[in-house]
Amino acid sequence: MQQKEKYMVRKAMLAVLALLLWIVPAQAQQAPAAPELPPLPPLAAGELETAKRIYFDRCAGCHGVLRKGATGANLLPAKTRALTTPVLKAFIVNGTGGGMPDWGRQGTLSDAESDLMARYIQHDPPVPPELGMAEMKKSWKLTVPVDQRPTKPEHNRDWKNFFAVTLRDAGQVAIIDGDTKEIVNIVKTGYAVHISRSSFSGRYMYTIGRDGRATMIDLWMKVPDKIAEVKPCSDARSIDTSKYKGKLGDFTDKLAVIGCYWPPQIIVLDGQTLEPLKVVSSRSNTYDAQEYHPEPRVASIVASHFKPEWVINIKETGLVWLFDYSDLKNLKMTQIESEKFLHDGGWDSTKRYFMVAANMANKMVVIDVEKGKLEAIFETGIKPHPGRGANWIDPKFGPVNGTPHLGEGKVTVYGTDPAKHKESAWKKVRELKTLGGGGLFIKTHPKSKNVWVDHALNGDPAIQKQVCVFEKANMDKDPKCWKVSDKGRAVHFEFNKAGDEVWISVWGKKDGKSEIVVYNDKTLQEVARIDDPRIVTPTGKFNVYNTVHDIY
Repeated sequence: MQQKEKYMVRKAMLAVLALLLWIVPAQAQQAPAAPELPPLPPLAAGELETAKRIYFDRCAGCHGVLRKGATGANLLPAKTRALTTPVLKAFIVNGTGGGMPDWGRQGTLSDAESDLMARYIQHDPPVPPELGMAEMKKSWKLTVPVDQRPTKPEHNRDWKNFFAVTLRDAGQVAIIDGDTKEIVNIVKTGYAVHISRSSFSGRYMYTIGRDGRATMIDLWMKVPDKIAEVKPCSDARSIDTSKYKGKLGDFTDKLAVIGCYWPPQIIVLDGQTLEPLKVVSSRSNTYDAQEYHPEPRVASIVASHFKPEWVINIKETGLVWLFDYSDLKNLKMTQIESEKFLHDGGWDSTKRYFMVAANMANKMVVIDVEKGKLEAIFETGIKPHPGRGANWIDPKFGPVNGTPHLGEGKVTVYGTDPAKHKESAWKKVRELKTLGGGGLFIKTHPKSKNVWVDHALNGDPAIQKQVCVFEKANMDKDPKCWKVSDKGRAVHFEFNKAGDEVWISVWGKKDGKSEIVVYNDKTLQEVARIDDPRIVTPTGKFNVYNTVHDIY
């Protein structure tokens, strides 16, 4: 057995050496020929479907459905076959310093599953089917028509302080009362809900699962529950609603929009029923090389407060679309060239500037939605991942925002006020040291004195469990960091409506224990621990009031 292991280690080392010799440019006039690829590893009967399911669940979000790469590296056979199964399996088991999780070491994938995935990604990627309007309409279910819904809340709870909590691996969302910390209901949704978004009135909560299933929840019902659903994608990450009310019209709760990873397209829906109304493909050419891209995924969407527009970020082409939803029959869009591999982002405190991470380019992109133009692009660090970001007043630099990074342990702080603090606008003004890379989210609140940061994808299990808090008034001071729980990764923050409590998810294994821990923002003392067994793999949390008003 030891001889076999030594042989496999030697084989892996030789494969890495061969790959390096292949990709490093030759110094001679003629580059050496690429080494011959090893034969395809076998996939036994039944393994293909299992591997496809695991890839969709754990890998496609970063590496792409067609494996061309984005936040993660490309996994096309020319590359993966050269690496060989032992090396690929080592990556899958142990993760990487760039933010890839240690799927095997943390127990998410078994040894056999890790080996299967190492073999699977050496084969050509299967291409999923397209989805047209006819297929979407078949999936649409309206369980409670508009005229059968309550005309006022049927309970006495403060529904504007409800939290929608993603129960990732259960395919559910928990509606939790922010005042009492009680679970009001567990709603069946799409699988691994990525985000939940409130309608402009706050009454409805919209969710989108990674399986492309959208659900609509009525928070006024005696027991808040699902009233409509539709599945316009096979893979998705973004959903939002129409938030404009002004001289151009009142679009409160009238429309919703979904951005698909696959098929790469945008779906406009009736905001009261989720009936699909319009499909717009996101396929186009990259902004730089002007090359056609077959899989430009819709990474994130936000609703403008200045105009009846959605800001839609197309990951692979590096284009930001300003999508005017005021007249769907005479559709108008502005395409803004920015940077490739756009991901998540959010507003500055004025809601005029949208800031989005182009994480594989190590940059932030800023869009001025009032003028409808690119405002700035600047570098931050290795793989910025701000989520929606965090806005606060720096005592030296004025209004700022910040982002943690997947690839290194720091928060980059940058100015956001070109009107009164031009010298620091869209420039790095501070770099705050965290415990390590793998940072996914940063959060604060206008009433908070603190900025909260996680390390959820750090490769060290001890660091995954910790959060750090920086004082806004004294950014030069070392942060206070502590372990939130023994049960899993500490991930994602959300404030309550009053802005005095912070909720943190403890993301454990599906068959293990998870919980939500609530802290007093002022004292940093624990307020509550929601450890109901129904809280399975909690990740994102979205407070109704804060989501309606884009407070972060």
